[in-house]
Amino acid sequence: MGNNANETNLVKSDETLFAIIEQLRESDGAGVTELAKQLDMAKSSIHKHLHTMVKHGYVVKRNDTYHIGLQFLNFGEYVRDSYDIYHASKSKIHELAERTGEMVWLIIPENGLGWFLYGEKGDSGISEESIVGSWTYLHNNSGGKAILANLPSEQIDNIIDQHGLPTKTENTITDLNTLRTELENIRERGYAVNQGEDIAGIHAVGVPLISDGEIQGALSIAGAAHRFKRDQREQKLAEYLITAADDIEVNLAYQ
Repeated sequence: MGNNANETNLVKSDETLFAIIEQLRESDGAGVTELAKQLDMAKSSIHKHLHTMVKHGYVVKRNDTYHIGLQFLNFGEYVRDSYDIYHASKSKIHELAERTGEMVWLIIPENGLGWFLYGEKGDSGISEESIVGSWTYLHNNSGGKAILANLPSEQIDNIIDQHGLPTKTENTITDLNTLRTELENIRERGYAVNQGEDIAGIHAVGVPLISDGEIQGALSIAGAAHRFKRDQREQKLAEYLITAADDIEVNLAYQ
């Protein structure tokens, strides 16, 4: 994940701790020797951090392998539950998933990235479980582009300065002028599209969620590219999303 934080302000022990956690997730569990090799660190240091995290429930040990603990789920559920937009959107996301048969996402912006806060699938077979809680760049995602299109120009520039416009697929927009034109088109038509720009073969339509004049997140519908080819299909999904977004924004206003 891109980050321009001043390295001199970082705490080395905290950096080590997060590196271990991230590696445990990436490896789906690992032993002390394996972690020391992957992170190029002393086994004694790795062991101390693991022992501390086991004590507090953030890591569990099964035989000689350490895994991420359920304490993280406890905090994750707490964080998601703290967002009004999550509660305001859940029923509408369920309705859209049933109506369209596609995957429906709630994406929120944080630190210049888009985070998948919640999602439900219809009968399309795309699983949401591995994506909820993960992040995406805003420029290659329909919901992300809907968010960018409703931010001030200065904030858009800051996000691009921080994260750049990295390529995910051959369809990803990586030119700033092209992105600016795309964002202007989104403002004019009221919705964004993603034509295999994040994941090859997956297309999506997204709309912004705005409350009190500020962008709160985005709602999107994603599915296999062959089901999104016709302009009529894209526009119909956009209509569903815009109607749902209006209801969500009303829900937010009265929470």
